[in-house]
Amino acid sequence: MNLDRLQAGRFTSGTLDMAWYEAGSPDGFPVLLIHGFASTAHVNWVFPGWFKTLDQAGYRVIGLDNRGHGESDKPHDPEAYHPETMAADAAGLLDELGIGSAHVMGYSMGARISAFLAMSRPELVRSVVFGGLGMGMVEGVGDWDPIAKALRADSIDDVSDKMGRMFRAFADQTKSDRLALAACISTSRTLVRREDLAQLAMPALVGVGTRDEIAGSAEELARLIPHARFLDILNRDHMLAVGDKTFKAAVLEFFADVESGAFA
Repeated sequence: MNLDRLQAGRFTSGTLDMAWYEAGSPDGFPVLLIHGFASTAHVNWVFPGWFKTLDQAGYRVIGLDNRGHGESDKPHDPEAYHPETMAADAAGLLDELGIGSAHVMGYSMGARISAFLAMSRPELVRSVVFGGLGMGMVEGVGDWDPIAKALRADSIDDVSDKMGRMFRAFADQTKSDRLALAACISTSRTLVRREDLAQLAMPALVGVGTRDEIAGSAEELARLIPHARFLDILNRDHMLAVGDKTFKAAVLEFFADVESGAFA
């Protein structure tokens, strides 16, 4: 199988047509991958080697393009992008495929979506990996209004905000629907309550780059979750941590420990 460019499958979530992708062993334990803001399943998971890594480890690998991203429908209404709704998309894909339980891994916005999935449909989540989002999940990740403004600007030359320019350049690079992304960023940042994290019963791993200026502390978030580990991904920022080889190794070890019952 060519793991450089995967053919999209389709499913319906509410009124939206959604894209999803699959690789790996059909008989392997499923891993659901949920990408970050302004990214896609390919940009977040295929190109950095996650599909290949998990395929080689014997897993059934599944990813979706979140609404507003990739090959999925892209509404321009901010009300379409609350994380509860996006978590329902992910749950709907697992239901569509008849998957009763999966390891769930999200990066950045995808980590937030994964948290809402774990809270709303815990029976679907055998374990959860929160990548690229630590205490920012609970305390917020700063003012993202300049990012929405940057996405709506006529040209990147009109954008002076540093973070806004970074995300605008990323959106232009991925040929994204900028108005859909601006709508998404305005309503997808709902905070997760400490008391809800304390109720999570499944094993969790939190991985954040040590140079990540967005995510917040991995260790502090892990302390709020009863059965959690944390990983500081050395010398990686928010954009580079996702493909880090030590992160991949830690996730594989985590999954193996969960499956063997050795996780503590």
